[in-house]
Amino acid sequence: MSEARSVYIASPEGHTGKSVVALGVLDQLTRRVRRVGVFRPITRSTTASDDQLLTMLCEHDGVEIPAEDSVGVTYDQVHRDPDAALATIVDRYHDVAERCEVVVIVGSDYTDVAGPTELAYNARIATNLGAPVLLVVSAHERTPNDVTHLVDLAMAELGQAHATTVGVVANRCDPAQRDAVDAALTELGIPAWALPEVALLSAPLLVDLLAALDGEHLFGDAGMLQREAEDMLVCGMNAEHVLERLVDGQLCIVAGDRPDVLVALAAANAADGFPGLAGIVLNGGYRPAEHVLSLVRSLDEHLPIISTELSSYEAARTVASTRGLLGGSSQRKIDTALGVFEEHIDADALVAALDVPRSTVVTPLMFESLLLERARRHRQHIVMPEGDDERVLRAASTLLSRHVVDLTLLGNETEVRARAAAAGVDVDGARIIDPRSSELVDGFAEEYARLRAHKGVDVEIARDIVRDVSYFGTMMVHADLADGMVSGAAHSTAHTITPSFEIIKTVPGTKVVSSVFFMLLADRVLVYGDCAIIPEPTVGQLADIAVSSAATAAQFGVEPRIAMLSYSTGASGAGAEVDKVRAATELVRERRPDLLVDGPLQYDAAVDASVAEAKLPGSTVAGRATVFIFPDLNTGNNTYKAVQRSAGAVAIGPVLQGLNKPVNDLSRGATVRDIVNTVAITAVQAHAMKAERGS
Repeated sequence: MSEARSVYIASPEGHTGKSVVALGVLDQLTRRVRRVGVFRPITRSTTASDDQLLTMLCEHDGVEIPAEDSVGVTYDQVHRDPDAALATIVDRYHDVAERCEVVVIVGSDYTDVAGPTELAYNARIATNLGAPVLLVVSAHERTPNDVTHLVDLAMAELGQAHATTVGVVANRCDPAQRDAVDAALTELGIPAWALPEVALLSAPLLVDLLAALDGEHLFGDAGMLQREAEDMLVCGMNAEHVLERLVDGQLCIVAGDRPDVLVALAAANAADGFPGLAGIVLNGGYRPAEHVLSLVRSLDEHLPIISTELSSYEAARTVASTRGLLGGSSQRKIDTALGVFEEHIDADALVAALDVPRSTVVTPLMFESLLLERARRHRQHIVMPEGDDERVLRAASTLLSRHVVDLTLLGNETEVRARAAAAGVDVDGARIIDPRSSELVDGFAEEYARLRAHKGVDVEIARDIVRDVSYFGTMMVHADLADGMVSGAAHSTAHTITPSFEIIKTVPGTKVVSSVFFMLLADRVLVYGDCAIIPEPTVGQLADIAVSSAATAAQFGVEPRIAMLSYSTGASGAGAEVDKVRAATELVRERRPDLLVDGPLQYDAAVDASVAEAKLPGSTVAGRATVFIFPDLNTGNNTYKAVQRSAGAVAIGPVLQGLNKPVNDLSRGATVRDIVNTVAITAVQAHAMKAERGS
């Protein structure tokens, strides 16, 4: 029998938001262990794709077992023979558990009746699987006393089936009562938490409403059908009164024979200062005249327009009764759900209650998760100059929803918010500044002119320069209006980092700006430097790179053991290049006797203990190096790319080091995930630099 640990997430009723808790628990576990599985004991269909929650959870990073292997039985099988169904569930669970260290088991959804009571049957399953129960109850429209009473009843029922409850989550609390519910739960004597109701999480997608309304998508951006309808307005009044009631993310239901209201809505959606709508539903089966539709298209070609045969009442009732599910098609919902979970649940206490020890191995996913965790713990303010890039906006939405950093985006505010709305992402939590018109320009120009006076720069020249987004963002960091900057998704490396050389300059005692890549292997993290900045480093520059790389490694939890690489190990070789590395190694030892450093070392001697024992016995670094300093850019750049491609390593970087304040450059091919990771890295650097300065 498998030794895998497990947790059974169960509810005593439907619509508790159990999926939010399941996602949050799964996300926390994938940060701590290598192999996490998901199992659904009871579903409406054994076809995994029919279960949206299971599909979403199995697509989560770190879950490798496919959804089709993670299904137990159907409700029909439970009806026919509950005992036989239970035996099948146990068998299929163990098939999953044998391949995992931890399994997240998600109980039934109250879409049917599984037995005398559905909770009792879930309790039987949990007992037979040896899984402790994390109980999720709904606090929606309930007082704190109502919630604790429901929990008492549910725990008693679980106990009758010999299931053990290890924690309770009261979900969907009125935000104004969340603290009161949280306080009431503490009297239970077991770990318990309260999560607030977040309307977005139950908001239906337009594509789901299109199906529910049996509607036709007349025109508008098909991609925006993946946007959530966060509010509904039945537009049965005159246009002027409709406009008074508009809010962001709203779905407006309009009679198809009211072209005046339709045109007013399209114009408002396109206009500055008005809320961004999710879409418009034309009801009653009336289709506006083509010249009206043409006018609407010219006002806003992206706004989805849906037509339905249903009456106003029927359409409104259908929209109101269509509950949105937490699923993989809405990254915004997933980010919001994780953000709510992380903000209100003590993850360490939860995982301790589940008795899941943290793995000693560090996988790429674990390292990326730790980045976000470190950044969130000491929240910093990062400026992103490329606010008009969709990837940046998507990354910003994730970062804000997960409460990782505070953000300033640069660009025209109307255009940035319109792009975000078109992409279906939320950047409302970001500050947006237009460098062309900001009141900060004059002060920045005076300061830049002072810094560059020796180059003949006066205030008028400086005023033009600081309106450039990279210079403006760098000046924000210099003036302590932001803690760090991330750019480069749409600009060259030179455009991104040249201002930092002119304005921020290097850390005292460090003469060069260099870079490292974090190389995330299957079971550990290595640091490679310099692979992006300095083509032919001198002895002094190599020493600078080594010292800076060791500091960067330590900032991110990698114990620095520095290998100064060359084509020869120890005293076995000679030549100008080997001598340079040998001299740089000695210089590092002189400057920082506290650091573990050795060189020259060949790569195999640096990473392989048996080779190290043969070539350099007794070394404190050889065979166990974590920081690798390459003799030149050609070697470093090619090596990191070779390891990335041939070993399947994830490369995060380049991470710049040596600057007084953190500025990091993105590849122009950067993915949203790359941008999120780089912002988190910049935030961690910013906090570490402040801590070193005592600020």
